[in-house]
Amino acid sequence: MTAPVQVSGLSHWYGRGALRKQVLFDVEVTIPSGEIIIVTGPSGSGKTTLLTLIGALRSGQEGSIRVLGEELRDARPRALEKVRRQIGFIFQQHNLLNALTAVQNVELGLRVAGRASSSTLRNRARHMLEAVGLEDRIHHKPEQLSGGQRQRVAIARALVGEPAMLLADEPTASLDKNSGREVVERMKSLAREQGTTILMVTHDNRILDIADRIIHLEDGHLSTFTDAVIANNRQMMKMLAENRKKQKLEKVVDDLDERGFKELLEDITADSQRLLDATAMASDVAFRSMLRQGLFAFTRKLGQLLDAEKASLFLVEGDSLVLRIAENIDQMEEVRIPLGTGIAGAAAQSGEVIRIDDAYEDPRFNQEIDRQTGYRTRSIISLPIKDRQGEVFGVAQLLNRKDGQPFDTNDEERFDLFMSSLGVMLETLEGLDPGSLNDDRDTS
Repeated sequence: MTAPVQVSGLSHWYGRGALRKQVLFDVEVTIPSGEIIIVTGPSGSGKTTLLTLIGALRSGQEGSIRVLGEELRDARPRALEKVRRQIGFIFQQHNLLNALTAVQNVELGLRVAGRASSSTLRNRARHMLEAVGLEDRIHHKPEQLSGGQRQRVAIARALVGEPAMLLADEPTASLDKNSGREVVERMKSLAREQGTTILMVTHDNRILDIADRIIHLEDGHLSTFTDAVIANNRQMMKMLAENRKKQKLEKVVDDLDERGFKELLEDITADSQRLLDATAMASDVAFRSMLRQGLFAFTRKLGQLLDAEKASLFLVEGDSLVLRIAENIDQMEEVRIPLGTGIAGAAAQSGEVIRIDDAYEDPRFNQEIDRQTGYRTRSIISLPIKDRQGEVFGVAQLLNRKDGQPFDTNDEERFDLFMSSLGVMLETLEGLDPGSLNDDRDTS
């Protein structure tokens, strides 16, 4: 499928003549269907401009902006309107009409999207408000709702028309920690159910973990979030060092009494701790986001390359294997296999690749899983993943070749080759909280 957003060589200016100022420089980004992308960056970096260009709220000036199959550069108003009708918008200010109730505000999103009877509009609006947890507030006006509730109404209004894409500009900026988290979780779960692509601009580091991918925009230039974290950490350390140098620390210390010296040490310690906390948080968020993205992509790609119907990844946790990446994992209960049981558990315990031509002929195969899912497993490859010390810390597994034939030696060798190349990335999971991968329990 063609990605819903394909931006290439995008540059943009404001003003004319001597006042003309460039705000975006040669931006390149592709957003696949169903992905949640967060754009970070300082104020004035061009984030909102990028969002409005992708949202067809203005026409691009240089480069290509293809959104939902339409080229938006120099696009006619009718083409821009066509794209806008397929997009849900959520802004920092909820933009609800104070004279209307919650359900009436949500109905507006449907009236814009197309024609339907009044009863149909009202029922769909009610159902969407129930989905965001506001079933007991549908007849309340905005002034009777909390900030988080008003933002949830805005989310319901944006999603009720089942848009192909959702654009959100600082949706949590005016909310406290709990309300902000609740808003983005609702946004994420509802959009996931509808397969909607989400592009969100935010300064809120507390919600970065919901993203499949984080990109960073600064001074109109786009970079990866990991690159931005590294640059920011260097800048933070440089600023801390320069600030202390300006104080001529030796002279300051010489002139201090015991109490003053203690306070200075506490001050420097606090500065250092803030730096370490900020660095750790940013690096951890960036790394986890990158790792989740890589793992989902790698699992899907392995299945494609080896022509398998399903690909999955288990990690060792204590005396069990726990399924971390698989098709439709968000719809499943936790799958935990004791080491030594089942085919994956046997591969983990023995440290040897297990290739099965007919799963139902192998006594280790648990047929109950097939009965629960309605899937018919035929052939299997279970490959143990080892760290640099030779210890097994995970098992990668392929199910059923699409051509109906059992996996062969060539498949096994190729699978092992790919896994060896990606082993270092996977080994880093041992140092992370395993639950962090469940933040995005999703299909691979």
